[in-house]
Amino acid sequence: MNVRILTAITALFLWFSANTQDIHYSQFYMAPLHLNPAMAGVMNCNSRMIVNYRNQWATVLTNPYNTFSASYDQKVPVGREDYFGWGASAWGDVAGETKYKQFMGRLTGSFSKKLFGDRNRSHYLVAGADVGVNQRGMDLGALRFGSQYDPVTGIFDPSRPQDPIVSEITPVTFMDVSGGLLWFSVFDRQTNFYAGVSLAHINRPNVSMIQDEYRLYQRLTLHGGGEFPINRNVSMVPGFVIFSQGPSFEGNLGNSFRFDMGSTNYFSQSLEVGGWVRLVNNYIDENSKNLGAESVILSARFNYDQFGIGFSYDWNISPLKGASRGNGAFEFSLNYLICGAENRGLYCPTF
Repeated sequence: MNVRILTAITALFLWFSANTQDIHYSQFYMAPLHLNPAMAGVMNCNSRMIVNYRNQWATVLTNPYNTFSASYDQKVPVGREDYFGWGASAWGDVAGETKYKQFMGRLTGSFSKKLFGDRNRSHYLVAGADVGVNQRGMDLGALRFGSQYDPVTGIFDPSRPQDPIVSEITPVTFMDVSGGLLWFSVFDRQTNFYAGVSLAHINRPNVSMIQDEYRLYQRLTLHGGGEFPINRNVSMVPGFVIFSQGPSFEGNLGNSFRFDMGSTNYFSQSLEVGGWVRLVNNYIDENSKNLGAESVILSARFNYDQFGIGFSYDWNISPLKGASRGNGAFEFSLNYLICGAENRGLYCPTF
């Protein structure tokens, strides 16, 4: 029975390596360049640096998913009220006994056009695009096949030959192109909203690590949010994101409360706490699926001057909770803003 299970797991993993979908963050608002290339340079300061880390399924997998990313972007004034934004980012993802890994580096550009407004209010339309290089591979020596187990003792023998399919597996490198649009409106320091749409993998690259061809599904992202004051010191910060990629669907919806603890011309000191729910396609079998809740997400964020520190925890409530014991993922994020002498007042929402 163990041999059969291991053989099935190996086949499943090989399928996964060719069909895996994109990384995701619960704190999607703290990974703007991954969310939408139109977010590049959309900030009230001149430049921004962000790092993210996510650890998922530590109670289910011996080697859980570890996802990490870093980005830098800045805005450049164009004329009196418009901006050009550009940025660079990199992310990596490692998971499983075979250390299946991905790494991507990309460059992003955007242009923000003020459509109407006045000194205190602004309404902008932003268009952005990015191009990146992605590499995927795995540790082939860590693969185990049923043929490598002694049929009598059931003991694994690494000297036995692996399945011939191993000779067909090679790392793959491909180019990737994405584009997006963003609309935002700012009414005052505490009142704003935004909505965006992006399409990733426009060129549908071949991501197969074996001799056949598998084209990566395009990923459609819809996202939005805003800030709406309850009183002078407390605001609601709702948000949502929807990812649709081939047969996969994910939606995050929730709200944080932002408690203002003081602000300056450039920075704010605030604490945010919130709750979110993640909805995904639950697969009953290969022919049927239904939409259900996968996780409840608790989040907290502290903003102090140019620093922002975020933490979130995913409490798994899907049918997998029997194996996960409710543990889904935890995330950590850190952003650092740099504001120079150039300041045109309030420009965009505070993400």
